[in-house]
Amino acid sequence: GSSLEPEKHSMEPPTMPEEEERPLSVPPSPGGCQLFGYVGIEAVLDQMKIKTMKTGFEFNIMVVGQSGLGKSTMVNTLFKSKVSRKASQPGQEEHIPKTVQLQSITHVIEEKGVKMKLTVTDTPGFGDQINNENCWDPIIKYINEQYERYLREEILITRKRKIPDTRVHGCVWLQRPTGHWLRPLDLEFMRRLSKIVNVVPVIAKADTLTLEERAEFKQRIQEDLKTHAISVYPQEDFDQDPDDRALNNRIREKIPFAVVGADQEHQVNGKRVLGRKTKWGIIEVENPAHCEFPLLRDLLIRSHLQDLKDITHNVHYESYRVRRLNESNRP
Repeated sequence: GSSLEPEKHSMEPPTMPEEEERPLSVPPSPGGCQLFGYVGIEAVLDQMKIKTMKTGFEFNIMVVGQSGLGKSTMVNTLFKSKVSRKASQPGQEEHIPKTVQLQSITHVIEEKGVKMKLTVTDTPGFGDQINNENCWDPIIKYINEQYERYLREEILITRKRKIPDTRVHGCVWLQRPTGHWLRPLDLEFMRRLSKIVNVVPVIAKADTLTLEERAEFKQRIQEDLKTHAISVYPQEDFDQDPDDRALNNRIREKIPFAVVGADQEHQVNGKRVLGRKTKWGIIEVENPAHCEFPLLRDLLIRSHLQDLKDITHNVHYESYRVRRLNESNRP
């Protein structure tokens, strides 16, 4: 009996450390593993930032609309620089004919050490003709040509480490501020283009409408898009994260954005602001109380720029790639 007592006492003390260390042996969650100290994984973000600042990135935007809607002014306002025209001589702008002949201009802009190769594609004369039958063909052809160019580089045996990306990441469609329903031409255009590119509808020169007319016009456009099953950006089908879905739902409620473009500065309350001067005052472009241009800029640049590129690559380009490879494999 005395020989068993020491064994009983010797087995009791180890039970205390096991209970103290039990939190360290909690089974990991299905999506990850528990770390016991600092590893430095977060440094990957710094590496990506440094690499992006060195190499820069590309962003390609297309602007579609009739003449006189301020397409060039809107793009200049977006990037606060003269990026929509390439002057042949100092102080002069290149003359672009009013035909559906696409013009692409590339600039390299830099902000706080981050370089961006920006390509702006203008579509002058869209919808200006008496007979506008198939006037979207040059635009669709141009977008598919950029997909084809990227595909040819991608399927090469010996290909470049970084394939030049000329694919259109976003198409801003400008609507006249008529206050009426959309024309069949506009509906057919967006129906065709929304299948191959990210389309962002915009009401141009929204200062010509009252607040009541603007709200009613936006509601009519939303009803037209819903009736004809036209999916504009951001598309509901691609919302995966609940937070992204909540943000995109708020954006979809504002679409189409009612914007006012201006590339001239004016003095307002001692500050220099972008705006348009009228007889009754100055319309401030970046003032949310005057127009929704800040929402458009946030969508295209500050919050969804990378998402525009991801959807272009993973959805629209992938669809084109599958179709082209299937065609090439047919006997």
